[in-house]
Amino acid sequence: MKPFKFETRDIETISQVLGVSPIKRVDHFRFVLENPDDKRRLALEIYPEVDTGSEHGSLISIYTMNTHIQLHNCAGYVPSESLGEVIFFSEHQGRLTGVIVEKGAGCSVYANVERRVLSGDFTKLAPEVMLSGIALSITEHLLPVDNNTD
Repeated sequence: MKPFKFETRDIETISQVLGVSPIKRVDHFRFVLENPDDKRRLALEIYPEVDTGSEHGSLISIYTMNTHIQLHNCAGYVPSESLGEVIFFSEHQGRLTGVIVEKGAGCSVYANVERRVLSGDFTKLAPEVMLSGIALSITEHLLPVDNNTD
């Protein structure tokens, strides 16, 4: 998959969906989300271009009170104003990883999900697998065509 690089318009879209303005740092953007009612706080950092080892790509870092999550080689994102969330995703060898950041300072991670699960018959999947397929299926239209699917 072609490396994705966040542009100014992408940062503006994410800011609008999450309802917070980013803090511009030298090499990244930082969003701080707070939800006092649920006692949650989350920091989202978007690095538009970093050396991720073998190539340059975008990096997503998320910090909560108890967790640090990173998504390397982010391939894109799907903003949803109606749901108040942004899905960041990457794909490697037919497997997808998605990180969902919610306006209410929540975060979910689905890692190493087989691509075929996204468009399969969800009713034939175990509930635990169904959840990841439904959550990440919204990214499918942004993925390159895979001629190796069944």
